[in-house]
Amino acid sequence: MTTTPSGAAGTQHGAAQSADLNALLFPTRDPNLEVVTSSRLTRVGARPPFATYLRMIWQRRHFLWAEARAKVASGSRETLLGQAWLVLTPVLDGLVFFVMFGLVLRANQGVENFVGFLLIGVFLFGFASRCITNGSNAISAGKNLIKAFQFPRASLPIAVVLREVLNLGITLLALGLLLLAIPPTENWTWRVALIVPTLALLIVFVTGIALFMARLCAAVPDIHRVISLVMRMLMWGSGVMFPLTRFENQPGLLAVVRANPLFIAIDMTRAAVLHGVTPPPSQWLAMTAWAVGTFTIGLVFFWHAEESYGRA
Repeated sequence: MTTTPSGAAGTQHGAAQSADLNALLFPTRDPNLEVVTSSRLTRVGARPPFATYLRMIWQRRHFLWAEARAKVASGSRETLLGQAWLVLTPVLDGLVFFVMFGLVLRANQGVENFVGFLLIGVFLFGFASRCITNGSNAISAGKNLIKAFQFPRASLPIAVVLREVLNLGITLLALGLLLLAIPPTENWTWRVALIVPTLALLIVFVTGIALFMARLCAAVPDIHRVISLVMRMLMWGSGVMFPLTRFENQPGLLAVVRANPLFIAIDMTRAAVLHGVTPPPSQWLAMTAWAVGTFTIGLVFFWHAEESYGRA
């Protein structure tokens, strides 16, 4: 009877892992995407045409999901409570904000269900903030992968957003249970389903911002620290912790806050969940414009620097 040496087994295992990763990064070849043809050679790492770039990203959708799931699984093993922190963090944040703004500053005046108002704002803004902050650092975090393989670099920030989308399912479930358990409870209507298209628009929007900021942070890493400060400022300007009635005497500032896409998404969700009403067409149009415009600009802006991301 013959046995395989341990070194050979390790080599075979490593080769199998490499083959799996190559299968995700390099799906079935498309004749239109061949780098080497019978007639000409193409420089390795050259930026492909935009339409081809989109097709390459779509072909690697399995890699995107695998990367997102792997990061979710690994992230839950870093602490004792694991994925429970996805729920505990916004709940604890909401508790702190409730004490400060609800009990101390009395910002809950005029809001019937201030707990629900606050929780929706904290949960959704936290999701958007993580997508933008972590997505902007995707190129720096994926340097080893970039140097080892040739693939569309936009896959990295998109995978970060997908990871947060997977986490969002758990947080939304917790949010729903909290809204049903903490008085005053709401009598939900069919309009609760409107949070699905609202969140879809929010996801498209934050993906565009993540792509845009990922290129900037790849060129100037210090910008990543500034993003955290900007997100804190945006929290105050997104109606997360208090209603806009506080700005009634400041029409200019009120108009700026109402145009904020993060506020629009949060306000649309509150309208559907807490009040059982359909958000007005103006908000749907504004959020759609923000989502489509930001994603298009972010992706094109990122694609223009595609060749620079693999440099040391």
